[in-house]
Amino acid sequence: MSDLDQFRQTVHAWLEENCPPSQRRPITRDEQVWAGKNKTFPSNDAKLWFERMRDKGWTVPEWPVELGGGGLDERQAKILKEEMKRLGCRTPLFDLGIWMLGPAVLEYGTEEQRQQHIPKIARGEVRWCQGYSEPGAGSDLASLQTRAEDKGDHFLVNGAKIWTTNADKADWIFCLVRTDPSAKKQEGISFLLIDMDDPGVSTTPIELISGESEFCQTFFDNVKVPKSNLIGELNKGWSVAKSLLKHERKLMAEIGGDTPGPSFGPVQAALEYVGLDSSGKLADRGLREQLVSHEMAFRAIGLTHFRSFEERMNGVADNNVPLIMKYVGTEESKRKEEVLMAILGHRALGWNDTEFNDDELLTNRGWLFSKALSIAGGTSEVQLNIIAKRVLGLPE
Repeated sequence: MSDLDQFRQTVHAWLEENCPPSQRRPITRDEQVWAGKNKTFPSNDAKLWFERMRDKGWTVPEWPVELGGGGLDERQAKILKEEMKRLGCRTPLFDLGIWMLGPAVLEYGTEEQRQQHIPKIARGEVRWCQGYSEPGAGSDLASLQTRAEDKGDHFLVNGAKIWTTNADKADWIFCLVRTDPSAKKQEGISFLLIDMDDPGVSTTPIELISGESEFCQTFFDNVKVPKSNLIGELNKGWSVAKSLLKHERKLMAEIGGDTPGPSFGPVQAALEYVGLDSSGKLADRGLREQLVSHEMAFRAIGLTHFRSFEERMNGVADNNVPLIMKYVGTEESKRKEEVLMAILGHRALGWNDTEFNDDELLTNRGWLFSKALSIAGGTSEVQLNIIAKRVLGLPE
């Protein structure tokens, strides 16, 4: 038996023993455990599961052990994700610090910054939000105007960010600011960490089509930020931002098809809501064609992710693949929700009515949320432009 096979057996046994049965069911958004000073748990089992994974270092399995991580290599981390999915184990902790900021701080931060921020992210003690887009700088992010003026021992920040996910619930924000207004677009931008409790920081929720207010507009009015909160070099924040976007795009590409935890999928839905005809086929031919097309596409996406992983492990990775997979993955995730809506029909139109079960209510909300997948991390349209320019070498 190989070392990795032995590791898989060990991981499987540990998850079987430590993941409560209630944490192996499909998760609703209300049951997600988000990091933060005031984080709450939907149940005692959720708290227990989080604490066990935290103590094991598996909230951030690939991060260094001395900083609160699990110290796993990439192959081991992949096995952990696969075994969690196999058993239906829920993700124990949600936070942009885990998915986006942490890797950037590990790469660009000083040792003091890593010691200050990484363990708190691993333990879920701080909730982070992202300050990138502005009212006049969305897809053209390099046009951002939020300014950080050098005041000697600190920066003075003024400006506004928009579409800031859960800014009203976050403890800190990682933010792109302009520190040299005279420089060209991508130059003169720096990467700052700002405490949301600092005087001059305020947020206003934005109501979405789902009826929720997950996004906010965030305002900075003469906010004093210590220079020790600068990640990377002054005026070189665009490099940090690009590195962080790689992790965000990877996350967006994987949502729906390669993340831990069980889910209510189109095949299961078709069997329950449409049924089979006398020949054993899905009774609705049109839905059958949509379902087969989607399942084939998702299977191909999964295999491509696996191939890309193996190539990376063997030092022959194609850096263009993640750019393509972000677009393909998010568009297919939207298609999945469209198929689910078609299968459930009017049963997917419920909102808060007790006549609808959890799967039906989640299908409705999943369809609405899927629209954000092809916007976050760069819109599909912008992503196609990037692919055309960087991958295909087409003229601008």
